[in-house]
Formats: sequence, structure tokens, C-alpha cells
Amino acid sequence: MKNIHINIKTIFLSALFSVFFLTSCEEYLDQEPQDSATEAIFFQTPEQFENAANFLYTRFGFLNGDEATDLSNNYTTPDYGQGLIAPVDSDGEWGGNYSKLRAPNQLIEKATEYEGTQSDIAAYVGTAYFFRAYHHTLLLKRFGGVPIVTRSLSPSFDEVTAARNSRYEVIYQIFLDLDEAIAKLPSASSVEQGKLSAEAAKAFKARMLLYEATWDKYVGTTTDGNGTDTGAGSAKPTGYPSVDAMLTEAKSLAGSVMSSGSFELWDKRNTACGDDHLFYLYNLDNADSNPAGLTKADNKEFIIQTVYDFTLRNLNKNHSHAKPVTPSRKMMDMYLCEDGLPVQFSSVFMGYANMTDEFQNRDLRLKSFVYEPLKEYWGRGASVDGGGAQYGATFATSGINYDYRYVPSLKSITSGRNTGYQGRKWVSEQINREGNSASYNFPILRLAEVMLIYAESAVELGNGTISDGDLNLSINKIRFRAGVAPLTAALIAPFPDLNMLGEIRRERAIELDGENHRYDDLMRWGIAEAELNRNVNLNYITGTEYETADDPIDVGNKIYDPSGFPLGLTTVEEAPYSYSGIATSKAGALILDVAGNRNWTRARYLYGIPRDQIDANPNLKQNPGW
Repeated sequence: MKNIHINIKTIFLSALFSVFFLTSCEEYLDQEPQDSATEAIFFQTPEQFENAANFLYTRFGFLNGDEATDLSNNYTTPDYGQGLIAPVDSDGEWGGNYSKLRAPNQLIEKATEYEGTQSDIAAYVGTAYFFRAYHHTLLLKRFGGVPIVTRSLSPSFDEVTAARNSRYEVIYQIFLDLDEAIAKLPSASSVEQGKLSAEAAKAFKARMLLYEATWDKYVGTTTDGNGTDTGAGSAKPTGYPSVDAMLTEAKSLAGSVMSSGSFELWDKRNTACGDDHLFYLYNLDNADSNPAGLTKADNKEFIIQTVYDFTLRNLNKNHSHAKPVTPSRKMMDMYLCEDGLPVQFSSVFMGYANMTDEFQNRDLRLKSFVYEPLKEYWGRGASVDGGGAQYGATFATSGINYDYRYVPSLKSITSGRNTGYQGRKWVSEQINREGNSASYNFPILRLAEVMLIYAESAVELGNGTISDGDLNLSINKIRFRAGVAPLTAALIAPFPDLNMLGEIRRERAIELDGENHRYDDLMRWGIAEAELNRNVNLNYITGTEYETADDPIDVGNKIYDPSGFPLGLTTVEEAPYSYSGIATSKAGALILDVAGNRNWTRARYLYGIPRDQIDANPNLKQNPGW
């Protein structure tokens, strides 16, 4: 396994980073159009096509975009979560994605001129088609319908001053490009870890089919505008699929990826990682990053991933300090109990009286991703919070004079990342990774999501029903590794508040928390207004240990200081959801944000077209409500 890891680093990472950053190919491919002689010289051999394709992987990054949602208590940047999105003069996502379309378009064009054997460059052309779909996807999700660009532009080309294509025309082009990628990319069994495969393109198409099918079903044309005065209109291309057709293909593609044998769910409970095994999946680096000595080569779950490397491309973001994935009261209660039931119905839920009670008999994802009060945890780097993990030693024998217990600090609403519950996902405990130098990979798309796509497509096709067989093929495998009983029709039948669609959506929220899906999901389900325009609450204070507990670290003070929370506590029972299967928030919970601060509307499902683009091209019409 060690040899495999070295092979990945030397073959893929070196090609991906060293070639382009040292030979200035990025400058070549991203600059204004080149003269034809230079382009012809560059695209002459399969190796040159490979280099051009490898460059495209640098577009993948770290995509945590779930801060300030209904499930998050991280309010360092609350404006988006509150729906306070103002019109802007310029938007880097518009210009950035259009400039990045040039490189894949150029590679596709040059492939048609290549005089060698087409099969020698097929994988690289497939990579280009994937990234052309990827950048159109980012534009679609942010702005709705946008001008489609399928060639490397010159200033005289019509696309420069074109009107917006409808979202339906854009998504149809995305589907066409992903079909090309599926046909041209090699199977996952024959590619290096971190590179795209046919299965990766299938998984991504399944994601987009489900995304658009549910958008069409629940949002419809309400964000389109008429295409004349506002928005991009609702024109559909010939052959545009129905909702059921998209759901059917999404389920089929997801099933194909699941049965390919190329990927497997990470489950390392039977190693030294124990019940914390899911925590280590998201911080997996070299053998020093976990107590079982596992490396990135042991991760068979990530299908598409941003590849980082300590030497060639480290993360350069201090996620171990920022702790961006931190749960709200709603999220804490969405985690299931071991019996597969939510807290309000489970006979094994221990309640809230003591700080540690709600962590007992719960989903291992809660244990892996949220610090449990008074439990000991390693810090990070050489010295922060006592320093990083010394696997093989105990906290008592670490040689560091430090109290490793996690003690909640409910002293100020402005403490942001450390308010109430504190998240662990993406927090490295590796002793030799300081500050911005972490180098674990980020999952753009992983097998668990494919299983969720399969289940959600099935329940949508079944008008709210899904067979136990389909559940066992998909999300029950995810629940098993989280130590949660399987979801079955019989399990939820005694509880009128529970239904299959709601439970599958719950699984998606829990499993993909912090991986850049929550806002997209709420919008494509048409419930962003209902979910985001409510109070965001935190820990229960009244009648619990938090109300009077002394702080064992900050001696002489209490864990909770009411003066630090000007919004006070809830006084009545509240429903933080549009699905009745999620537990209500009872009176006595800390309030982080109030509904009066939140103003999500249907218009905010899309960003406005930046003013500088409309000034440059008056044929672009602004989105409705902007």
C-alpha cells in the first residue's frame, strides 16, 4: 500500500502541480487567445494533451459552503444564511468560470485536429468535457440560465454579446457534455487515485439529474423570468427530459456506480480508529494522521476529490482553527439514536439534563463530528490546545501539562466558531501540521452521496414510497457504518410524523454536513424560505447542567454567562423545520439568531447578474427580484 501511495504522488501530483506551476502552462492556457501557430505546437502529442488535461484539476478546491445554514452555529459570515444578498457590481464567480471554460474548450477543439490515434487522447478529451460541464454547473447554480460557451472565444464571437440561455438549455448542455465524458474516460479500475473516471462522470451526472429534476418539480419556473425583461426565460431545448426521466436516469447511473466495485464506504471501526473512524476519513493524510496508520490510499470512498499534498499543494486554509462545521440545536436533534429513531421518539435517548446525555446512544457521526463535553481530545500542531496526537500515548502520559478535556464555553454570542456546540469535521489533530499546512483531500463527490442520490431518486419516483430492498442497497449501508439501525417501512410506521422522503432528506443533511450541499438542497426542494427564516437555537440551558455548571478550565467562572447572549432563551416550543419528523426546540434554548433577522425569498435562490456584465452586454437581463 505504501508503494501505491508513492505512485499516486509521483505520477499524478507531480504532473498536476509541478508541470504546470514550473512550466507556466497555466499562464499559457488562461491568457487571451493565442496565435494558431503556438497552439498547434503545444497540442501535438498525447503527452501534451495529458498535461493540458492535468491542469484542469487545479480548478477543484475546498468547497465548504454550509456556514450559517439552519444546521450551523457558525455565524462569522451570516449574511448569506440570513438571505441578505445585495446586488453587486462584479462577481468573481461569473468571470472566473467563464475564463476557465477556455482551457477545456481549447483542448476539445484541438482534439478534432489531432492527426494521431484518437484513442490515445480520449481520456484527456473526456476530462475536458467533464470540466466544461463542471464550470457550466457552477454558473447554473449561482445565476440560473447563462450564456452557454462551447468554444474558446475570440472578441468577435457571438457568445460575447449573447443573451442568456435558459437554465433548461444549460442543464441539457451539461448532460450532453457529461455523456461525452462518460464515453471517453477510462473505468475507475484503471485510473490513478484522484483522477476522473467514467464512473466519476456517471456519479456527477446522477447528481445533476437529481438536482434539476427536483428543481423542476418543486421550484419550477418561479425563478426564470420571462427572458425579455427579466431573467433567462423558460425555453426548453428539443429532447429536454421530463422529471421522471431525469429521476429514472439518476437512479440508474447511481446504481451503476454503486455496483461497479470500484468504490467502497470507509468503515474502519475495527481498527485503532474505533468509533471515531469517520472523523479520520476527513483528515486522512499520511500514516501519522490517525491511530491506525492509514493513508490516502486506504480511502476508496472519494469518487471525485480535490487532491492536496504537504509538499506540492497543501490546503493553505486554517480549517483546524476555524472549525467551520458546527451544529445548531436543529442539527443536534436531527442526528438519530442507535435504534434508528429521532430523539423525540427513541426509547434510548437520554435527554438533555447533563451536558453529556444527548451524546449517549447516538449516531457515530455525532460522536465523530461534534466535541463531547468533558471528553479528552488531542489538539493540533506542535502546541495548540496541548499539541497534536501522540498515538500510542495516553493523554495522561503525553508529557504535556495540559487539560485535554473539551469544555463548552457559552460566554458570548460573538465568539462565533466556539458558540455552543463545537464541530470536529476537517479539524486535523496531526502533530506536524501547523496552521495552514494541512493536506487532507476534500471530497467533491463520494460514494455515500451516490447512495443518497439512489435513495432520493427512488422515493421521488415512488411518490413518497421506497422499497426496503432499495433502502438496503443504499442508505442503510451508510447507517450501518454510523452504528444506526436500518431505515424500514416498519420502523417508521408507528410514528405519523415520520415519512420516507423526510427521513431520506434527514440522512442527506447528516451525512453531507459541511460538504457544500445544504443551500443547494434547500433550494431545489423549494423549502429554503421555510427552513432558513426561523430562529437558530443552540444548547438547552433552563433545567440543564449548563445553567449552573462551573467552568473547570476558566476557574471561578461558569460555563454559561447569560450576559453574553442578548437574544436570551426561547420561551415557547418552536418548530425549526418544514418536516414534522424533526424534533421541536423547547423553551429554554439559547438563541443565536432570530427569525426577524432573516429574509430568504424565492428571488434569493439565484444571485443577481453582476452589473458590470450587464453594462458590457445589455442583452443580459437581470434575474427577477434584483
